[in-house]
Amino acid sequence: RLIDFAEREGLLKPGGTIVEATSGNTGIGLAIAAAVRGYKCIFVMTDKASVEKSRYLKALGADVVITPVSAKPGTPDHYVSTARRIAAETPNSFYPDQYSHPANPEAHYRTTGPELWEQTAGKITHFVSGIGTGGTISGTGRFLKEKDPHIRIIGADPVGSIYKTFKETGKIPETTPYLVEGIGQEVLPANAHMQYVDEVLNVTDRDSFETARQLSRTEGIFCGGSTGTNCAAALRVARDLDENALIVFVVCDTGEHYLSKFHSDEWLKEKRLLDPHRMTAGLINETKNDRAPQALVSVTPNEPVAAALAKMNDLGLTQIPVIEDGESVGSLRENHLLSKVFVDRDLLEAPVSKVMDKSFPTVDVDADINVVTRKLRSHPAVLIEEYGRITGIITRHDVLDTTGNDED
Repeated sequence: RLIDFAEREGLLKPGGTIVEATSGNTGIGLAIAAAVRGYKCIFVMTDKASVEKSRYLKALGADVVITPVSAKPGTPDHYVSTARRIAAETPNSFYPDQYSHPANPEAHYRTTGPELWEQTAGKITHFVSGIGTGGTISGTGRFLKEKDPHIRIIGADPVGSIYKTFKETGKIPETTPYLVEGIGQEVLPANAHMQYVDEVLNVTDRDSFETARQLSRTEGIFCGGSTGTNCAAALRVARDLDENALIVFVVCDTGEHYLSKFHSDEWLKEKRLLDPHRMTAGLINETKNDRAPQALVSVTPNEPVAAALAKMNDLGLTQIPVIEDGESVGSLRENHLLSKVFVDRDLLEAPVSKVMDKSFPTVDVDADINVVTRKLRSHPAVLIEEYGRITGIITRHDVLDTTGNDED
């Protein structure tokens, strides 16, 4: 509808260029329409946006300009300011400005709202949506309120954004960084018509990402982080309702845009967002310190002690399992081994079987972290078993490294 309006008003002519500031998703929609209608596109995104969205836009033929997310609204480097400047400098260009263009909420008033009303046969009682530009919640909320003023319109807002505080106090607070993309704001856009919003709920990054991952794994809804925000808020609303309520929340993005972000255990670990209480042996093994060997390192019972010591020294290991035919038959622990060799240096030429300690205990790859930590209270390491094979090892240090700073 933004493009239709521009063509109708003569703002966008054949061969013209669309310039827009976007977190990626509106840009993708514009880029697809532009490709079909023969327009060029330049999109301005912050460096917070996922690399997948940037590559998606480029694959559709668009140029992408990246600006620092730290740039404050109104400053030259802010992504909206940059988009406006590029539009002003580009001949035959159109700047849709999704943050203030009335066609944005109008599109949802004419399409999203009627669709929800029709598909729920007028039984919808609550509508939950994230608030970015304000277009979705304002347009849909306006339509639903006209149909039934008792329908509750609820905004889902990342912790750190302005909307909850603004709705409750009428004041714009200082913002703090958050990782969820596509929703939340630092300033109030013209398209955020908060009179149609009854309540705004804050949702943390952790809850947003955990909920999105759960939707993917248990419901088959492979979604983005803002969908997790919406669902987490909807679930919170549902706790106080009975079976007569009908809640609709927006699934507004696809998980394919975030494979390098919250759908990656490694990224969550880096951001200290992996919930230690939901960790399994397999996840701990996958997210071990980058300096750790990627494959399980072991020795055989017949290997010379000197070779085993050299392997441990080269890799910086203090313990190592002894594996024969895929099964654990013993272990070597550096302090025990060095004590024995110090007394009898001839043991360096002996087979590992002569000096090895008892095997480390094993846990299933899906074992809960509590099972792992109980084993580690009396053993320096545990082995991970998957389909009858030993596939990994977890030490006390690995557990601390994965969960130790979770409270940050």
